[in-house]
Amino acid sequence: MRFAHRAAAGFATLLLPLGGLLGFSAAAQAATDHSPTVETRAAADNGTVKLGYFTEWGTYDRNFNVKNLDTSGTAAKITHINYAFGNVTGGKCAIGDSYADYDKAFTADQSVSGQADTWDQPLRGNFNQLRQLKAKYPHIKVLWSFGGWTWSGGFADAAKDPQGFAQSCYNLVHDPRWDGVFDGIDIDWEYPNACGLTCDSSGPDAFRNLMAALRSTFGDELVTAAVTADGTPGGKIEATDYAGAAQYVDWYNVMTYDFFGAWDAQGPTAPHSPLTSYDGIPKQGFTSADAIAAFKAQGVPADKLLLGIGFYGRGWTGVTQDAPGGTATGPAAGTWEQGIEDYKVLKNTCPVTGTVAGTAYAHCGSNWWSYDTPDTIASKMAWANDQGLRGAFAWDFSGDTADGELIAALSNGLA
Repeated sequence: MRFAHRAAAGFATLLLPLGGLLGFSAAAQAATDHSPTVETRAAADNGTVKLGYFTEWGTYDRNFNVKNLDTSGTAAKITHINYAFGNVTGGKCAIGDSYADYDKAFTADQSVSGQADTWDQPLRGNFNQLRQLKAKYPHIKVLWSFGGWTWSGGFADAAKDPQGFAQSCYNLVHDPRWDGVFDGIDIDWEYPNACGLTCDSSGPDAFRNLMAALRSTFGDELVTAAVTADGTPGGKIEATDYAGAAQYVDWYNVMTYDFFGAWDAQGPTAPHSPLTSYDGIPKQGFTSADAIAAFKAQGVPADKLLLGIGFYGRGWTGVTQDAPGGTATGPAAGTWEQGIEDYKVLKNTCPVTGTVAGTAYAHCGSNWWSYDTPDTIASKMAWANDQGLRGAFAWDFSGDTADGELIAALSNGLA
C-alpha cells in the first residue's frame, strides 16, 4: 500500500520494541517447527476469500472503529480482516502503535459489545474490539499485517535470519494478552529485491526463504502476503521468486491499485486501478490483468491470488480535459492527504462522469479523480471469477459508505 503509516495529527505513534513485549510475556517460545502435514493443509478452508484491511490509525481523526464493521453490515459480508500494521524493526516483528492496538479505552457507543472499557481490564484497544467482533461473527478470521509502505525497510534485516524473524512474529501474534485474536500473519513487504520507499537488495530468494520460515513456525495458521502488481517486463514481480514462495502461503493479496497518481503532478491523468489496458495508458503493464497474468506466468496458481480493490480515489487539480490523458497542475485536495480521497466522499462531491478500462473517473470543476464504484467492482469481481482467483480484498474499510456499499459489491460479486 502506498499510504504512509500515520497516526492522527498531534498524536505520536507509540512504538514498543519486541524485546519489551517478550520481557512481559511468559509465553515466549523457543523456535519450534510447527509445519503442518499435507493432510492438515489440505483440510484448511479453501473457500472464496472476501477480505479487507482495517488500519490501526483509523480510530483517531477518522473515528473509524471496529464497531463500524458491525453497524455497516460489513462483518456479515466478509471472511477475513487484515489488521494493519505491525512494525518490522531489528529483524523482528514489533508493535506498531501500542495505544491504538491494546491500550485505548473505547466508550460504550464505540464498542462492539456496547460496553465501555474500564481502566483495569486486561485488554483494551483495537485488539479487544476485534476479539468482540469475532465473538459476534465467529466466521471471521483476523490476520496481523506487518510492514507496509513505511515500515518495509525492516525486512532487509529480517531476511538475514528468517527463522529468528518468524519466531519473533509468532511470539508477538500469540502474546498471552491477546492470544486468540489473530488467526495468522500477513506480510506486506514493499518490495523484496526492488524499490519502494527504500530499495531492497536481499536477492530473489529472500522472500521465498522468509515465507518458508513463517510457514514452518506458524504451522497450519494463515500465512499470506501483500504483493506488487507491477506486471511490466523486468518489473517487480519478476524480481522475486513469488512462484517458489507460493507453496508456503495461503494466498497473495495483489495490490492492483495505485498504478497512477498525482505523484506525477502534471499528469497525464490516468485511472489508478485500471483492470485492462486502454489507448493512451501512461505505462504498459500497469493494469490488474497484466499483474495477474505475470503471476500466473511465473507459476503462481490462480487460486492463490486475490484481486485488490481501493476504496478511495486518486486525483489531480488544474485539469480541463474530461477524458484520461489530460494535463494537471498538481494533486487535488484531499481530507487526509493531497491527491487522495475516500470513496464515501467522492461519490457525492465529484460523481462519476465516465468509465475506462473497467474503472471509473470523474471530472468536476478543475479536479479529476479516478475510483471504483459498486458497478465497476461488480465487473471486476466477474473478471476475478473468470480468472479462477481465490477472491478479492479491499484497502481499506474506512473509505466505504456507512452502509458498506462497496464491500457489498465485492462480496456479492464473488463466486
